Amino acid sequence: MRVASTITAGLGLAGLLAGGVAAAAPPPKPASQALSWGACSAGQKELIAAGAQCAKVTVPLDYADPGGRTIQLTISRIKAKSPERRGILLSNPGGPGGTGLASTLALRPALKDVADRYDLIGFDPRFLGESTPLTCGPAPRPAPPAPTTTPREDFEASVRAARDTARRCQEHGDNAALLPHASTRNVARDMDAIRAALGERKLSYYGVSYGADLGAVYTQLFPRRADRVVLDSSTDPAATQYELFQRSGAPAEAALAPRVRADVRELLARAERRPIPVQGQRLNAPLLRMIFKQLVQHEEYDPQLAEVLGDLKKAAAGEGVEPGPALAGLLELLSSPELESSMVGGAIFMCGDGGWPAGGWPKNPATYWKNMQRSRTTQPVFGPYVNGMIAPCAFWGSEPREPGTKIGNDVPVLLLQARHDNNVPYEGALALHRRLTGSRLLTADIRAHGVYGRGNDGLTPVPCADRAVNTYLRDGELPAADLTCPKPEARS
Repeated sequence: MRVASTITAGLGLAGLLAGGVAAAAPPPKPASQALSWGACSAGQKELIAAGAQCAKVTVPLDYADPGGRTIQLTISRIKAKSPERRGILLSNPGGPGGTGLASTLALRPALKDVADRYDLIGFDPRFLGESTPLTCGPAPRPAPPAPTTTPREDFEASVRAARDTARRCQEHGDNAALLPHASTRNVARDMDAIRAALGERKLSYYGVSYGADLGAVYTQLFPRRADRVVLDSSTDPAATQYELFQRSGAPAEAALAPRVRADVRELLARAERRPIPVQGQRLNAPLLRMIFKQLVQHEEYDPQLAEVLGDLKKAAAGEGVEPGPALAGLLELLSSPELESSMVGGAIFMCGDGGWPAGGWPKNPATYWKNMQRSRTTQPVFGPYVNGMIAPCAFWGSEPREPGTKIGNDVPVLLLQARHDNNVPYEGALALHRRLTGSRLLTADIRAHGVYGRGNDGLTPVPCADRAVNTYLRDGELPAADLTCPKPEARS
């Protein structure tokens, strides 16, 4: 299941482009450097098995001060095998906060023979994974929900948690010096530094979710360095992060069938008074909404949603329940340190990007509560979640160094979007398509988040989308016009 990435994506995976203006002057050219290639770290088992090598690329902490402090990015490389080598292909798996050292390797099954034409380059964005990692100090162990609660008490707990994350991030270690340089613009600059370090004139790129927004920023900052660019599941570049999060509520609500909706609402009404006990844990309404939000993102998850609902209904009725695989996996993920790290990584970039308050997040908690309560009329299931989830950015102690990136260029780009994406709604891709005048938009008539290479994750592939991407990356041919891929037949 594509769950870990979509949880962090739901925390505001874009809006990182919102507002602001393009850079007044072109960024300085990255300095050339000799790379020392060697074995990847022991934790990168997929890369090691594939015969990849890894190296460190040194980049400025602050691109406005190229002679000042530096940081190191870890990159991976699997060399092209074809004599018709095109160049380098980078990727980003989304988040924000997702590590990407093995993400380009993961595209190989979908790329097929196209993979042999590129050096496949993975990288962890600055301050994540193996690229000068930044942490926010140990999080306090959350107190389990009380046997009884109210929506207001749950909301106040989320405010305290967001405030604490902001404080820990600002105060921990050397973060005060590093955090102002955690931005999508700097990650795009880092990508260009990787290109230069590899001695390449241009780079090709695939990005999904936040990775698509990152790719759009790259085309804006480095239009002459962009070769073949594929952006999958993107957002409206004029919206703030909070606005984008709010907009995901309506399509998520529409994804619930009437009978499912009735069961979900009944469980939420119960959990808003008495959290539901499951194997020693108590699931309050905000946690349930987060779980349900993940399970409506892909049509293929509908059976898991039914299974989870069955388990929760039994638990709410006081029956002893051994969670099935779907609920057990979600509960394990929600309590995992990996998810905590990913969410902190997401906060680092959400709060470092464009505008003040950071990313358009309101600073007054009362705004979230008001919007949350107002949304219950039309979006009783997901409205409180997408309107009331307050980000640490509301309490961030430092202003972003730069405005967001205003997108508007004619770089040839292939855009992919699911028509019923309830994480980043379809209208956002239309808005970006209008800004990227050299782009073609491929619409998949499915409910999903991420269109290309879905078969890699055990989901139903969209063959015409996979063909279009591979044709573009292989031959440089965009579709002659925007096109729609019909809904594929589900796997038996």
